[in-house]
Amino acid sequence: MSRKASKKTKENRNERGPLFMLLILVGGLIFGFGLGFSQMAKPEIVLQFLQFEDLGLLFVMGGAAVVTGTTFAVATRLSGRAPLTGKAYTRRLKSFDKNVLVGGGIFGVGWGISGICPGAAYASLGLGNYLILFGIGGMFAGAYLQGLWRKRYTDTPSSPTSAE
Repeated sequence: MSRKASKKTKENRNERGPLFMLLILVGGLIFGFGLGFSQMAKPEIVLQFLQFEDLGLLFVMGGAAVVTGTTFAVATRLSGRAPLTGKAYTRRLKSFDKNVLVGGGIFGVGWGISGICPGAAYASLGLGNYLILFGIGGMFAGAYLQGLWRKRYTDTPSSPTSAE
């Protein structure tokens, strides 16, 4: 790791003090509670949604999208900087390539087979669904294998776009 990269990593760590980490924990707990309350952490409910038998989750996801979109629109107009880090709001452009299509396809197939996505899997575990540990193990194995594949078949671990 170069000195510049090492210095950047230290700066990022210093920005995230105990209060910032506590806020992340509280946000995660609220998110997990919301997933549990809306039943998005139950694979059978999610599978019913994916089979168009129960469209209740459509309203949950739509409501979340409206709240998130409104928050981003208002926050960027009220202040040009993020309240916790002080960094300027910027748009990060990501390239749309075959990796995005393949990754999205794998994610979608996994979601359809298991009835759960990564965030909801942890909430499901919190609800007592211990069989979801197999799915979580599969997620970790898939991420590990993807890292091995990328290391073996690409020159750079990740190539940031010019907008980053």
